[in-house]
Parts: sequence; structure tokens; C-alpha cells
Amino acid sequence: MQPTTYIKKISFILFTLLLTIFNANANANANANSTDKKVLMVVSGNGHSEEKGEERPGYEFDEFSKAYSVFKNNGLTVDIASPKGGQVQADKYNPEKSYNAVVLADKGIMAELNNTLATNEIEAKNYDAVFIVGGKGAMFDLPKDAALQKVIADIYQQQGIVAAVCHGPAALVNVKLKDGSYLVANKAVNSFTNQEENLFGQKWINDFEFMLEDKLTERGANFQSSSIMLSHVAVDGRLITGQNPTSTVDVATALVEGLGLTPVKSETEIEDKTMAIVAKYIDGDKSALALLENNQEQYYIPLVGMYGFYFLKIADTTQGFEQSLALMKVAQKAINSPNLDMKIAETQVKLGKTDNAKITLNQLITTKPDYKPAQDMLKTL
Repeated sequence: MQPTTYIKKISFILFTLLLTIFNANANANANANSTDKKVLMVVSGNGHSEEKGEERPGYEFDEFSKAYSVFKNNGLTVDIASPKGGQVQADKYNPEKSYNAVVLADKGIMAELNNTLATNEIEAKNYDAVFIVGGKGAMFDLPKDAALQKVIADIYQQQGIVAAVCHGPAALVNVKLKDGSYLVANKAVNSFTNQEENLFGQKWINDFEFMLEDKLTERGANFQSSSIMLSHVAVDGRLITGQNPTSTVDVATALVEGLGLTPVKSETEIEDKTMAIVAKYIDGDKSALALLENNQEQYYIPLVGMYGFYFLKIADTTQGFEQSLALMKVAQKAINSPNLDMKIAETQVKLGKTDNAKITLNQLITTKPDYKPAQDMLKTL
């Protein structure tokens, strides 16, 4: 055999071997991420745009896209339902956010979202879990949907998982089991809290028939929560609930785990990554603040400042005021807002740091010489 022919033969054999190994690995990975588990995602159909003559809140697309991506990445099959079926409308969202853009480009799931199943058409036996997406709209139509209540109860009673996030637990408040008890009774549960509602839900709060935290407590739930807008997931057996949008990925991941699967690792979105570090700081980990200060390019720093601004509204201890101030100062340059500067100065005065407040105000006046609120406050110090 000629050397050249021999080399070609060896090369062909090697190539075939490598191709076989590659295909085997590819198939193994595909099998690792595939499952016969099926999840029903439920969204509110209440949404109606102002352009159509009447504005009504709908579901949160951010929550939908984050949860759906977790399910898809873990090989779960997803169907989407709403009380009346058909097309549903989300509240305003940013389509350029990476997690939203990925879902918007997914023609299959967008076709489902534009033609949702009606809840009275759903056969609970076809699903291993149900995930209720939040959004203010959930407060209006989901608690009144008797068909949905039956689907949720049936999935739970056939040993399936019931999960909901933010305002999604509104769908649970009237769900009863075969023994007549409420599904949430005597179980650890959370949802968007009264405190969060009063801070961030003023537009629709007067139109609600009930406050979600109060209603869940009234139904016998053992309500638990973390500080505003920080991720909190309550897992009580096969009932999984999350407090707010920040909790979405954690709730979806807990559902995957509840199905007996090992969740695939995925990159944490910058907003969730940022809020996780803020949560550590609020819990007393001072090194978390240094992490934000010294690695600003890795986090969404304006979100840090806005959290400090709103955390100040609920602070009632010196520690709370100091934490609010520290978070606002981390983002002071990034936000570059006179309103934030004024709030920083006011908090410094509250903490007895008058000299620091003077520095803050003088720096503000340097950039905005005619800014009267700063001038007036400086005269009082």
C-alpha cells in the first residue's frame, strides 16, 4: 500500500471515529436536556391597551419570558392558557432585553401566546405542572376563573406541581381541594406583598377587590416574604410561590427540581444578578456593597440606586437608613439625578452627617448653580 493511500485510509478512519464520538456526545446532551414532562403556563387575559379605548392591566412579559426560557432549556414541553383563550396582551415591556428578545424570536411559542388555550378546554391529566405568570391583570380575571381553579386543583391532586409568581398567586386564592380545604391553607406561601403594592402598584391598587397578601392570609396561608423586590421563593411540597418579578427564575427553577430534574446551568440576567448582591447587603453582608462599588461594569448600577431610593421609603431603623444611603451613593454618578442627590443629602442629615450633606449639596450646586431646592436646604444646615 502506498504511503499516501495508507495516510488517507487512517485519516478516514480517524474522521469516522471522531464523528461517531461527536454524534454520541450530541445525542447524550440532547437526551440530558429532553424530558416527557409538560407544563401549563397560565397568563391573564385582562390586558387591554389604551389605544383600543380602555386601558386594563395584563400579564408581565418579562416574567413569562424568563420562566419559559427556564422550561425550554430544561427540555419541558409548554402549553399556554388564559381564561378565555385566544390572543392576550402583556403590559408594557422592553423587547430589547435579551431574555425577551429570545422569546420574541421563538416563532413556536409566540404562535401559542397569540392563540392561547381557554382554561375550560384544558385536561389537567395532560400536565405535570402549572405555572401562573404574574402581572396586575392576574388580580382581575384569574381569581374568578372556575375552570382554572379546577385545573389547578386537579394537577395538584394528581401529584403535580403548582407554581405561581408575583401576582400569579391570585389564581390560588379560591382553589379548593376535594376535602373542601383551600389549597393554600396551612402552607408556606408568598406573593407580591402589601408593602410592594403600596410602593409600586398605586395605578391599579384601588381597583383591586382585595390585597393579595391579605387574601392569602385569610385563606389560611402561612405568608412569608423578604424585603421589597428581593427574590423570595416559598416551597411547601408541591406548591411553589414567588414574591415578585425578581423571583421568577428561582420559582421556575424550583419547579424543574420539583419534577425530579437537575436544572441546567444558565447565565444569570444582569438585573437578577444585581438584585442578588443587593439582597446579600440588605441581609448584612457588607462585602456585597464593596462588590457593587468595585465591579460596577458587572452590575446594573442604576438599579442599585433606585433600590436604595425605595428602600428608604420603608426604612424605620438607623441600619435601614444607612443601607439606603450606601446603595444610593453607589449609583450616584451613574444615575446623575438632582432628585437622587437631594435624597442622599436628606438621608445624611437624618443620620446626623450634616457635613457630608453640605458636601453633597455643594457638589450639586456646582453642576446646577440655579437648583433652588439644594440652595434652600443648604441654608438650613
